[in-house]
Amino acid sequence: MYQFIGDAGLTRWNRDWTGVVPNVAESWEIGGDGREYTFHLRRGMKRSDGELYSTDDILFVYDDVVRVPELFPIIPDWLMAGGKPVEVEKVDDYTVRFVFAEPFGLFLQRLATPEANIFTTIPFNYFKQFHQKYNPDVQRLAEDEGYADWPTLFTGKGGLGAATATSWWQNVDIPTLFPWRVTKPITGGARMVAERNPYYWKTDPDGRQLPYLDDLVVDIITQPEVAVLRATEGQYSLLQDEFMTLRDKPVVARSRETGGYHLIDVLLSNMNNALLCFNLTHKDPALREVFQNKDFRIAMSYAINREAIIKTVFQRQGEPWQTSPLRESSFLDKELAKQYTKFDPVAADEYLDRAGYSSRDAEGFRLRSDGRRITFNLSVRVDSIATWPDMAELVRTDWKKVGIDMRVQAEPGTRVFDKVELNDHDATIDDGYPGSDDALLDPIWYFPSNSGCQYAVPWGTWYETGGKEGSEPPASIKRQMELYDQLKASIEPSRQSELFKEIIQIAKDEFLVIGIALPGMGYSIVQNELRNIPDEMQGSGGQVPTPGFTQPEQYYWSEGDG
Repeated sequence: MYQFIGDAGLTRWNRDWTGVVPNVAESWEIGGDGREYTFHLRRGMKRSDGELYSTDDILFVYDDVVRVPELFPIIPDWLMAGGKPVEVEKVDDYTVRFVFAEPFGLFLQRLATPEANIFTTIPFNYFKQFHQKYNPDVQRLAEDEGYADWPTLFTGKGGLGAATATSWWQNVDIPTLFPWRVTKPITGGARMVAERNPYYWKTDPDGRQLPYLDDLVVDIITQPEVAVLRATEGQYSLLQDEFMTLRDKPVVARSRETGGYHLIDVLLSNMNNALLCFNLTHKDPALREVFQNKDFRIAMSYAINREAIIKTVFQRQGEPWQTSPLRESSFLDKELAKQYTKFDPVAADEYLDRAGYSSRDAEGFRLRSDGRRITFNLSVRVDSIATWPDMAELVRTDWKKVGIDMRVQAEPGTRVFDKVELNDHDATIDDGYPGSDDALLDPIWYFPSNSGCQYAVPWGTWYETGGKEGSEPPASIKRQMELYDQLKASIEPSRQSELFKEIIQIAKDEFLVIGIALPGMGYSIVQNELRNIPDEMQGSGGQVPTPGFTQPEQYYWSEGDG
């Protein structure tokens, strides 16, 4: 939700999403080769209740929220280095220093992401009343308000929800640094209303206080068809791009004049419409052997008729594509983008034979090393991308022709993720996010960087826990992990880029995940009278709040309009 309200992190992405610039922190210095970050806050900056924002707010969040297991069972990885939590020191009321055990070169970028808003969305002067350290009667207060204990009270008031940007907008009493303050919460309805923050700290170049807009109304929509209908009727000033499908674009475009809006381009954050992830760490040894065989994966890629899928499923939008970052990314790898994307059933048969699966059963299906048929389920989340089930069926047909028995298993997303977490899945589909420069912060599609890695959960767990849990990956994957550790330790952007390109090179050589198609350009709608919105916008994603990073506080209605 906060992507609509604005951006209140210590740092923020610039408007064209090419780098990090000052925000709540006016400036900073980096010392100790990337171990120390000293931030200077803006003096006199106030929250919506008129109270000053200071380093006491940051210390409260870190020492009394993040470091309290009842509130944060696990310290976020962006506040860790060398296996140790960062130390946060108060220099004075407006200067704070973060000291890491080892250099952490991505800290400024991580502070610009939504999760880092914890340092500005949990104000000390408000939340201390719900904390046992500052209120000896907090247990009684919790019980009086219907909570079992103080941690659930703290969370219920938005203290932990603020940390994950999921519930601070449900409590109108929380003082804020955002351009608007919530006056009508989502709780109990499908609409949120926010009004101008009278103490908002940003001004325009002429010294006028922002925001320009007095009110902000956000409708909560769960049905895409409802969003499209209301959009064509001119009911929305700006619509989240996730509702704007290629299938609906002709309808949306035809209604521009009557609806009083125009279309803007949206650069989607994912580098693929659908990635096919075999479980390379499958619990079944024989199936694990199949999936880990690179020749098998190459064969499966050659066997897919991507042009047919693009034509019939993706509305003729996009092109065959693997897992390379987007063309607009500085990490584009043209060879990775196109390798094994040609529809070539003959090559697929040759690679399957080379992989050792030339033997077939009576129905023509290929056999594993234990003599059983190569058969597995492709889990498709039915409550996710609408095109996936149809695409999966076309892939199933293509793979059957080369002797592979894949079955499409349509399931709720929660069920799929539960199986992935337990490493009980065969294969899954995902959308290739992040797929641009943001992959530098979350490189999940290039090596198993965490336990959520759908193609190698135990390997990701091994990396995430420093080898304490999970299973040790092959040497090439371990090399990628070493490179990423070096990347995180470097404060030089050029060195970070060099190391990440080497990680991508290994991903290209290993061919861990199969891609289907590069998404076409996305789109959204903007009412004609709403100004100061860019003609092209970065799509919504976990690392980049859209449209928040385009500075909504500077949007305005043209003179004479509402």
